Amino acid sequence: MQSRRQRVVELDARHVWHPYTPMDRYLGEGRPLVIDSASGSRLRDLDGRTYLDGNASWWTALLGHQHPRLVAALVDQARRLCHVPLADITHENAALLATELVAVAPPGLSRVFFSDDGSTAVEVALKLALQYWSQNGQPHRRRFVALDGAFHGETLGVTAIGGVEAFRRPFASAVVEAIHVPPPDESGYERAFDAIARCLEEEGEGIAAVVLEPVVQGAGGMRVYDPKYLRDVRALTRDAGVLLVLDEVFTGYGRTGPMWACDHAGIAPDMLCVAKGFSGGLLPMAATLVSEALFEGFRGAPERAFLYGHTFCGNPLGARVALEVLHVYRDEQILAGVAQRADRIAAAFGSLAGVPGVARVRSLGMVGALDLPGPGGYFGSLGRRVYTEALSRGAILRPLGNTVYVTPALNIEVDDLDALLEILSVSVAAVVGAGVTADRE
Repeated sequence: MQSRRQRVVELDARHVWHPYTPMDRYLGEGRPLVIDSASGSRLRDLDGRTYLDGNASWWTALLGHQHPRLVAALVDQARRLCHVPLADITHENAALLATELVAVAPPGLSRVFFSDDGSTAVEVALKLALQYWSQNGQPHRRRFVALDGAFHGETLGVTAIGGVEAFRRPFASAVVEAIHVPPPDESGYERAFDAIARCLEEEGEGIAAVVLEPVVQGAGGMRVYDPKYLRDVRALTRDAGVLLVLDEVFTGYGRTGPMWACDHAGIAPDMLCVAKGFSGGLLPMAATLVSEALFEGFRGAPERAFLYGHTFCGNPLGARVALEVLHVYRDEQILAGVAQRADRIAAAFGSLAGVPGVARVRSLGMVGALDLPGPGGYFGSLGRRVYTEALSRGAILRPLGNTVYVTPALNIEVDDLDALLEILSVSVAAVVGAGVTADRE
């Protein structure tokens, strides 16, 4: 008789197409993880083995898995109202969530447009920018500026501003026009700032918005940059009359220390995008926050309205859970606990800086990352080898090519964090100690 695990694997292999997964490799290996349950920072598979979740399940479970207050809020809401469209209708959860979100947002952001996930939150910002300029006297503003190495999501619109070539290349012929400029971490601040300053000076009248991941470029390799760049770009966009969109899908909700990564720079954008930890990893839920001035640009005749929306945007289930997330942050003082954990992450990655074969170690808040040698890009294989080593020791570390990183839950138990960092260190040492020539295979 087939075991439960065998049955799941068989059905999966027959029908499921996995995201970001080379399917020939996946099907050839034939031994996927089959996760059955979760609690806190641990996942349990169908064989009963537990794993420390080193990336908070794609950066979403910022309060850990199955937080009892979030689950209770979800169950309670499901008993009363699961869904109602937000077009010409409202409900208590949407109104309360928008109010409390604005209260903790950077100053000047007063309106909330709900959507489904990080991609759609940024897509909303792009469409808002284009329509705003089109119906407010500057229809020539049609282009966007973003950083090389940027990642802003998966929808066709945001693919255009993505700077990870492997993700953008297949769709390059079908996207809006975007200008990519060097990020400040690799090219040096002066060169990077000069590039975007020159871009806005020469092309500014045709640019709708600059879109940035503040302080950390996530999927591009956990690249950390000086907040000064953010402050100076904010000044440039004001001078050029260009909107500034900050994608806080990954960096927001305390991932880098403060509530928002833009707090490091002491600035506020014209639009801010939030998702992932927004709903604690329970449900697809996102929001785009905008200034009152931008909102006013859509008032007036019916044809000036923002005629856009998703079926489940602002749905009662997601809104109730997202509201409870904010309450947990407040009641359990989640941000206050980040510093102690961040120090541990910084110390662990600082120690790894001395390991031969390890390069570009960095950390900020609850992000720690390092690069391994060999060909760069998303398909470097050394990171995958670290993943395999860590998995055998009881931790899930999903690499970005040869970039190995941790982004655990913000409230991970300190003992679990220490165990995770120890597994990381041992796994990296095992791979680089064995030699790195296999990365060129």
